[in-house]
Amino acid sequence: MIEQFKEGYVKVEREHGIVTIEFHHPQSNSLPGKILDELAKDIHAAGIDESTKVIVLQSTGSKVFCSGASFDELAAIKTEAEGLKFFSGFANVINAMRKAPQLIIARVQGKCVGGGVGLAAAADYAIACEGAEVKLSELAVGIGPFVVGPAVERKLGLSAFSQLAIDASLWRPADWARRKGLFAELHNDVAGMDDSIARLSTSLSKASPDAVKELKKIFWQGTEHWDELLKERAAISGKLILSDFSKNFIAKFKEKQKK
Repeated sequence: MIEQFKEGYVKVEREHGIVTIEFHHPQSNSLPGKILDELAKDIHAAGIDESTKVIVLQSTGSKVFCSGASFDELAAIKTEAEGLKFFSGFANVINAMRKAPQLIIARVQGKCVGGGVGLAAAADYAIACEGAEVKLSELAVGIGPFVVGPAVERKLGLSAFSQLAIDASLWRPADWARRKGLFAELHNDVAGMDDSIARLSTSLSKASPDAVKELKKIFWQGTEHWDELLKERAAISGKLILSDFSKNFIAKFKEKQKK
């Protein structure tokens, strides 16, 4: 395995106006700072490219779409400044998705944890298949879904967001996520999911870019302050992750992973 695969990667492919951004990390598609930075930059670059008609966000593998923050990097955070910088990575990705004038389709082929739920929520249209369970595990870690919270609440509503945030150890089934609005579609298998993504992305690639841009403005109306809001939320997480509670939880989790 080459070195970039050991550290994970972000790959961008373009075809007929459809830009597919794929991320991978060997630890259940977790998100270290490097991948967060690359995702934000690539989504921004696709967004300002006039040849881009629609963006598809996807990950590799079959069981996990995204397991959220990298526990290796969480364990390495020593100061509030380092914590702010790491959690700002999630803020930057969500804001890049929000600001892109194109519609973003998320391909959710497996479980979503923490920041993974945030990615699915920040997409304009998430298409999933059975097995795509969701969980906001942050409170169990000693922090909270502060950065992804606005995106999740916007998509699911306060009630469903609070259910996920409060019961941080409970997996919610994919059908629950569909009924609450996180997933626009839920398919029985990967083939059905991919067929639907291909159909929709092709259709959107032929739509009026100006009409799509205006439609997206309407969808995201009222979020103009998120540049500041999400950074403020990142600072909260960056401070809490330094607590003894969080450090002990992460140490126990990492020890369990070794067994």
